[in-house]
Amino acid sequence: PKDTRVKSNNEKSKAKAQAEMEKASKPRQIEQAHSSLFFQYNTQLGPPYHVLVDTNFINFSIRNKMEMIRSMMDCLLAKCIPCITDCVMGELERLGSKYKIALQLAKDPRFERIPCNCKGCYADDCIVNMVSAWRCFIVATCDKELRGRIRKIPGVPCMYISNHRYTIERMPEAFGAPRNG
Repeated sequence: PKDTRVKSNNEKSKAKAQAEMEKASKPRQIEQAHSSLFFQYNTQLGPPYHVLVDTNFINFSIRNKMEMIRSMMDCLLAKCIPCITDCVMGELERLGSKYKIALQLAKDPRFERIPCNCKGCYADDCIVNMVSAWRCFIVATCDKELRGRIRKIPGVPCMYISNHRYTIERMPEAFGAPRNG
């Protein structure tokens, strides 16, 4: 055919078919599921639970007059070890005298201090990086944005405060998660 419109359409369709062929021949990278996951539940989580605590979770616990470790034990029905990263501790120190009680609570010897290798990183990013690397933590936060980011990581339960008590999501009932209702 000598018509230029037909020629250009024909060339476009050939180029499109060739691009699809190249795309189909390239190997796709599929992220492999973590070996400790049983469906969406993490089998690495066991009774001395390590709970990574965020700054606002400590503040909301103080505002709601809740004793953190006892309330965690009531929620999970097992021994809990609250853990604090260096970035969260640095954020509490930067907040100043208004959050002095929260800082004293974080320096409690029952809290485990976890060193992180990030330099002056935002505390939420530090927690997300820590949880993606080691999926043996439960994340305790009241920040909805951070909870949304944690939900995208498979096998990591999230603890938060609702109705003046701690609640946990994405944890099987066999491990002691309370029922909603």
